[in-house]
Amino acid sequence: MIDDENKNLVLILLVLALFTGMAVEVSEGSTAVGVVLFLISVFLLTRINFKQLGSSGLLKKSKTYFVIGVFIVSADLYYNFKNGGELGTLDVMTLFFGASLIGTQLQNPQIERVSRFGMYISSVFVVLYLIFYSMFAFLNIDFLHKFDHYLILLPTVKLLGLAGIPLEVIATETVRVSGVEEMTVIIGGPCSGLYSMFLLIGIVFGYSRIEKMEVKKTLMMLGFCVVVAYIANLFRVIALYFAAYYYGQETMMLLHTHLGWIIFAAVAAGIMYFIELKS
Repeated sequence: MIDDENKNLVLILLVLALFTGMAVEVSEGSTAVGVVLFLISVFLLTRINFKQLGSSGLLKKSKTYFVIGVFIVSADLYYNFKNGGELGTLDVMTLFFGASLIGTQLQNPQIERVSRFGMYISSVFVVLYLIFYSMFAFLNIDFLHKFDHYLILLPTVKLLGLAGIPLEVIATETVRVSGVEEMTVIIGGPCSGLYSMFLLIGIVFGYSRIEKMEVKKTLMMLGFCVVVAYIANLFRVIALYFAAYYYGQETMMLLHTHLGWIIFAAVAAGIMYFIELKS
């Protein structure tokens, strides 16, 4: 039993890291790498043993859900194809949500199991994305810029200043780096670490629902994970500044694309170990 639980934790960790990597790669790096990470994560989801999944009754078989899923996938693909745009992070998660809805209505138990978990991950991400990026913008709530400035940019600049690396803040989300080459670095978008937090919240929420965890324990897990993910992202941004100062823009951009989800995987390992100790 303990071995099965440990195996589940390892698999969830890997899925967590791969989903984070997929989101970052698709939006900021290589789409091909993102697709590969997505396929691997789906395969690993089939190996997770959700002990109560078979009788959870979280979503009954319904043609309505199947049709909604098909509509979501078709509409998103049509919109992007018509406008000649590339699939972004929100598009990928929207497609994943639609595909998950379709999968929950299929008779194959493996596909249904993967789809239920995927439905939680993608729906939580999409809802949080729409709140923080779309609704706040519509209501003129300047949350993202303030978050980037006060909770990401200023703390990292201060820490590097203590380490003897001078950075000049020249705008709300922009610093000037005067190292091996002069450059300006903008802290925004993925650098805020919100994408990773959204994915993490979705995975923890989905796992807690499927495993029928207590609400109090779920909230504690979510709070702990978000705090640790935030701190880890600070170190990621510090690493980017460090690379820009000592090695230049090309090295910094390479790290910008790949470093985030790799660090997140390592941090998630510690989180899962903590959860195992508390369980």
